[in-house]
Amino acid sequence: MKLTVQVKLLPTPVQAAALEETLHACNEAATWVSQVAFEKDTKRNFPLREHTYTAVKERWGLGAQAAQHVIKKTCDAYRTLKANLKAGNLGRPSSKRYRRAVEKPIAFRREGAQPYDDRMLSWQYTERTVSIWTLSGRMKQVGFTAAPEHLARLALCRKGESDLLFRDGMWFLIATCEVPEAELNASVTQFLGSIWGS
Repeated sequence: MKLTVQVKLLPTPVQAAALEETLHACNEAATWVSQVAFEKDTKRNFPLREHTYTAVKERWGLGAQAAQHVIKKTCDAYRTLKANLKAGNLGRPSSKRYRRAVEKPIAFRREGAQPYDDRMLSWQYTERTVSIWTLSGRMKQVGFTAAPEHLARLALCRKGESDLLFRDGMWFLIATCEVPEAELNASVTQFLGSIWGS
């Protein structure tokens, strides 16, 4: 099963400035991609990439992987919006809340989470550092900390993307972990409660 582990980054002031610049650029680019998606009514990854990929790389200086993640993040946001509309979570189509959600493009907060894959982020578990891509280049030896059980799970089970985010004045990585599921106990001999009809 998939679980997430939150680790707190411990960047130096120079590293923190590079992370901030990168996160702001990614979210500014995602807001622009969202406007293109809204105007062209193109909210699927590959078609939207044709309209935005080159501009995102050139205008914001993002690397190839970061640009692709910005576009995918935008598509995921529209997919989530569509699911919420379908489920009625934003009211009826005639409600103000529903109309507000569909009448303008999705915008991303400057500190919104940005996904990173293994080509953009590498973990050094024993040193408790990460090497992470930024607009200023690869930032190495960014320290991190977490609860002991989270550090163990991270080292044993981390697989897939991690999200960089800034919250309450602190930097975090939310890492995806693939944790093996425990086998079901098939040898149950006692039950709690009553059996119907007895």
